[in-house]
Amino acid sequence: MPTRYSAQEMLARLVAFPTVSSASNLDLISFAEDFLSGHGVASTRVYDETGTKAALHACIGPRVDGGVVLSAHTDVVPVEGQAWTRDPFALSEEGGRLYGRGTCDMKGFAALMLAGVPDMVKADLKRPIHLALSYDEEVGCLGAPPMIEDMMSDGPRPDCVIVGEPSMMKVITGHKGTSLLKVTVRGHSVHSSQWERGVSAVANAARIVTWLDDRTRENRDNADRDLPFDPPFTTLHCGMIEGGTAANIVSKHCEFVTDIRSLPDETIDMWQERLETYVAQQIVPEMKRVNPQADVTIERLAHVPPLMPEENGAAETMARRLTGDNGEHMVVYGTEAGQFQARGLSAVVCGPGSIDQAHQPDEFIDLGQLRAGEAFVARLIDTMSEG
Repeated sequence: MPTRYSAQEMLARLVAFPTVSSASNLDLISFAEDFLSGHGVASTRVYDETGTKAALHACIGPRVDGGVVLSAHTDVVPVEGQAWTRDPFALSEEGGRLYGRGTCDMKGFAALMLAGVPDMVKADLKRPIHLALSYDEEVGCLGAPPMIEDMMSDGPRPDCVIVGEPSMMKVITGHKGTSLLKVTVRGHSVHSSQWERGVSAVANAARIVTWLDDRTRENRDNADRDLPFDPPFTTLHCGMIEGGTAANIVSKHCEFVTDIRSLPDETIDMWQERLETYVAQQIVPEMKRVNPQADVTIERLAHVPPLMPEENGAAETMARRLTGDNGEHMVVYGTEAGQFQARGLSAVVCGPGSIDQAHQPDEFIDLGQLRAGEAFVARLIDTMSEG
């Protein structure tokens, strides 16, 4: 008899795998693969370049076009430095909440997907239900694109994608784009008493960071407050900076990473071009007048495209039918939904739990949200079984 798990039991199994982004997720993938196989469902692994991580996708039901994808990432953020009061990798229940790393973001939805497999297999599906489990979402949504390409080349084309990031089971039709840019400033080192002979990498990096902060404030002051985002403008934020060797040495090296959260109708190309123009015109010439070897380089580390609202989108129609939610909801965090959409698939975000709990110590999901997710999956199976 194939193994069955309730959603809570499945969540306990998934939480027990410490799939922090810096570690391998292959034990979890093997578990999911074996579970699917036990129910007669074939699945496909898509490895990363190192072979230590993999995505997994499967198709349940007839291999025809017109199905729906349920998608979740398997990686979680670290727990180090957080004040957990319980074992983060052992599911615990208290006061109607299920605690553990990833319960909310987003092993809760992955648990719903997998726990629903026996009923999906048993149902007389007329259109397929695809399952997709990715890796490295938390470090730039790196694992979804190769998985999506493999899915598109391997099987029937789905109508829509539901990415189950925590939304309190509300239908999210749009989110901002997210990009990470690494700026490296190469200066010229001298003793600080000879300041005019040097080029301070730290000082020039500070000028660039200030420019970024000024653009955010400018965006804030000119924002359209009717936009359904909080905040309703693009933010350019420097969260990491490192440089210099000593207080009395003009710094030779400085680098920082800026996080850009752009409105859906703005592109990272636009913002990167503006930054590069400022650096080329206002920073580099002055540096090179002192030392021709001084320079600034800008590297794009990651880019997650925005999720654009769709007019009469198949994913929105499906998700609203399954949830009964007819409100307008958009979020400022990025997801893999924009990557599915960029590949030509209709996509929305809809999943259990609150984003307020994501990445927090003592992360939890309310039991009521998990139950709502179970009802969502049951209604999806019924819908996909209709003629």
